[in-house]
Amino acid sequence: MTAEGGVAPGPDGGLRCPWGLSTEDYVAYHDEEWGRPVHGDDALYERLCLEAFQSGLSWLTILRRREGFRTAFADFKIASVAAFTDADAARLLADPGIIRNRAKIEATLANARTLADWPAGELETLIWSYAPDPATRPAPRTISDVPAITAESTALAKGLKKRDIRFVGPITAYALMQACGLVNDHLARCVSREAPRVAP
Repeated sequence: MTAEGGVAPGPDGGLRCPWGLSTEDYVAYHDEEWGRPVHGDDALYERLCLEAFQSGLSWLTILRRREGFRTAFADFKIASVAAFTDADAARLLADPGIIRNRAKIEATLANARTLADWPAGELETLIWSYAPDPATRPAPRTISDVPAITAESTALAKGLKKRDIRFVGPITAYALMQACGLVNDHLARCVSREAPRVAP
């Protein structure tokens, strides 16, 4: 595979971020989801949870279990997860379809209980308030130009922690910002860089 300016040709010849070509799962995720704006409290809660579960693991591990996570966590409906009981927590710890990490499961449930008390739209407003001005961010040309952490992600992590949201540090917060379209980190010549900025 020959990379051109950091991008690499995909199966259709279109140039893409090289990470998005490593597996079929990544091709679809890169082309159809990553970097496209995500709105709505439940949808953003899901992304918060999945990024937290990804901590210390590859995103592919989470991506391949995403449907299992959705089944286990009531499609990440905040109100539903907030009502989970100790029996649900025990069920989750025994569920092979998810990552059975006690601390991450407990944080997911605790965050739902916290968010259930917020007014509708407040989580979306909070997260998107940390989106930087696109004009201040030149398109990255290579993977090495893409940061793992930024001032905005550090501030977002602090803002969430201040509101009692657990298990979201600056690196996880930046991964969330990338995945949910708060920033556009598709490489400069990637076919998805100028894709319609609409969530699927």
